[in-house]
Amino acid sequence: MTTATFHTTSTLRSHLHDGVKALRTFAKALFAAQERQFVAQEIMAKPPRASSRSRVRNHMKLIAMANQYQDMQPSLAAELRQLASRG
Repeated sequence: MTTATFHTTSTLRSHLHDGVKALRTFAKALFAAQERQFVAQEIMAKPPRASSRSRVRNHMKLIAMANQYQDMQPSLAAELRQLASRG
């Protein structure tokens, strides 16, 4: 008759310990990635807005450039007008 002994308690403990350790490492990496994402969102939250006066000035400059190039390059003039209409 053959007998075999199994040391299940130490094996089970080591497996559980490895699983918990891997889970902790994964959770740390996940939270670190989310933290970087939130920091990036705070940095890129709101770009500075141009004043309405400067927007009107830029719009008028683009329209003037479009009128200047209308005879030489009509497609360029159309592109400049389209950029001016975007605001």
